[in-house]
Amino acid sequence: MPDYTHRRAVHESAIDGFGTVRVLPLDPERDAPAVHGWVSEERAVFWGMTGVDRRGITEIYAHMETLNTHHAYLVVKDHTPVALFQTYEPEADRVGDCYEVRPGDIGVHLLVAPAGPGGVRPGWGTALMSVLMGFALVTLDRRRIVVDPDTRNAKALARMVRCGFTPGPVVVLPEVDLPEVYLPEKRAQLAFLERESVFPGGPHALGGEGTVPGR
Repeated sequence: MPDYTHRRAVHESAIDGFGTVRVLPLDPERDAPAVHGWVSEERAVFWGMTGVDRRGITEIYAHMETLNTHHAYLVVKDHTPVALFQTYEPEADRVGDCYEVRPGDIGVHLLVAPAGPGGVRPGWGTALMSVLMGFALVTLDRRRIVVDPDTRNAKALARMVRCGFTPGPVVVLPEVDLPEVYLPEKRAQLAFLERESVFPGGPHALGGEGTVPGR
């Protein structure tokens, strides 16, 4: 397994009974094998990359690395990669045409890695999401998270509810056809999470350590 200990983390948090979670900027070359394995599974069909080969994954995320509006991260728990996390500026994304974007909004996408030999992990995704909400709302100093899961993605919709998101409108996101990636039209359930609802004590109420990415 690759050694992640020497890679720069943009956010780190320890949760009692869960472990230490580090958020690393995605390396398109080094992380392509893990990401390709995750997105190729049928369970990841809503991620939209099931037919993309490893080289294509590298090219997609190498292109994203050149953008100031979209960022990808590898989430590592106790030295094991466990999720792919992406953030984006809603006004620079197709979702921005479907709702009234506020200053301080940030869009996110989360793909959790398969459970592996241990099987089902009750509460695991929610614990992981709590760390990532801290990263988006506190480390990145944003006021509100927006998510846009496919209305057919029952697992993502259930996680959204467990994490305290407030459902918004159901919208149809138009298709996007770029040289690096094709995103088909999607019927999406928008949902929002205000920073004050998660950290009522203010943005410094988060435990653990965080650093702002140098982007």
